[in-house]
Amino acid sequence: MKTSFYLLLIILFSGIVFNSCSDEETIPQSTAAFTASKKKVIAGEAIQFTNTSSNATAFRWSFGDGTTSKDIAPKKAYETSGVFVVSLVSTGEGGSTISSTEITVLPSAAFAVEDEDNLVTLTAVKFTNNSKGAVSYLWSFGNPAKSTSTVASPEFIYLTAGTFTVTLITKSPEGETTVTKEITLKAAPPEIYFVDVDDLFIKKLALDGSGTITNVLDVTGKTGPGLAYDEVHGKIYFTDFEVTGEGKIWRMNLDATGLVAVVEGIPGDVYGITLDLAAGKMYWAADEYISRANLDGTNKEDLVTTADFIGAGFRSVALDPANNKMYFIDNENENVCVANLDGSNPSVLIPGVFGFAIFVDTEHDKIYFNDRNALEEFRRADLNGANNEMVDDVSTRIYGIAIDNETDKIYWSGSSAGEINVADLDGSNKVVLKSGLNNPRGIFLRN
Repeated sequence: MKTSFYLLLIILFSGIVFNSCSDEETIPQSTAAFTASKKKVIAGEAIQFTNTSSNATAFRWSFGDGTTSKDIAPKKAYETSGVFVVSLVSTGEGGSTISSTEITVLPSAAFAVEDEDNLVTLTAVKFTNNSKGAVSYLWSFGNPAKSTSTVASPEFIYLTAGTFTVTLITKSPEGETTVTKEITLKAAPPEIYFVDVDDLFIKKLALDGSGTITNVLDVTGKTGPGLAYDEVHGKIYFTDFEVTGEGKIWRMNLDATGLVAVVEGIPGDVYGITLDLAAGKMYWAADEYISRANLDGTNKEDLVTTADFIGAGFRSVALDPANNKMYFIDNENENVCVANLDGSNPSVLIPGVFGFAIFVDTEHDKIYFNDRNALEEFRRADLNGANNEMVDDVSTRIYGIAIDNETDKIYWSGSSAGEINVADLDGSNKVVLKSGLNNPRGIFLRN
């Protein structure tokens, strides 16, 4: 009997133990798992995390930037760029497990344009940077000069009207993001810039009908009659022979900032100056030389000298790059001359001319010049010197000529008359835009 009783106890105990072990093995282990809608995003872009954990009743998310969440399936947006480790701890009756993944956040790129519907040339356009997470910026303004900036929220002045594509590239160690926007600018009212050598100022005349004169730069100590404009880069060039035998060429921005002497030590008096922007060259006339250099003053070379025209006194120069020609006036020998752009093959084109200004109208294949031998007339001729005819009986010296081919108008300064004039290309419909000036010489049209 006792044996049977002990056997029964053993069987009952074994069953209890067996059942206890079976109950422990049925408690499942939690498994942490999740997916992300994207693993590479830009700053500010939301990521949806989907929780695929099993056997868990509680969750804790860590997003790698110091923020956490207890939501089952949270959304998250990062405000800074970087690589972030996202971890999920899932907890259930069977304990806790963890799962992790990396999220790469690139900088966002976004910007706004102040008063975008009313943009005008020569007035600074203000860009507001709304990007996130970047450590550096690169702006491209879409203008012909391909100007750029690394300022976070720059201002930029456009010189010409039109539609431009502005590009902002934001950068961080994780990569870069690009955004573009088109902006359209209307043209500011055109202006005539001129040198008044007696007033010792470079000035500008508004062509909006108001006749407003504005001082641009005090040229005391650096006065000369030549003036030229680089409309691509917004630079003014002017000549200076204030110190005898030490001629200079100066360059500055339209607002007179950035003034620098780009050529110094020019022998003789520097008179006329003109630019070949496509070739990156400036040309000038200085007594015994027609010379040129790069726009920054480097690589100076003398092209035509008194070796070509004995006793010459050069006063002005104009270019026709399409035909590889330059035209210039030799006052001492009283001739309009022509040569190739490199100074080769110089020759007399129109004899008997004593003048201070010459201009090439490349749209209509004409040269304009003044001739004091012809009772101080303003004249024009074909590029080969034929059809030499009077444009206006000005009775004054002319140092500056400019043409607007969009309106077929020609502008010129009358230095001794103290006037700036405009007319049709043949001289008809002449209008005195401004009188009472002291001594206006070189001019250019900014339109």
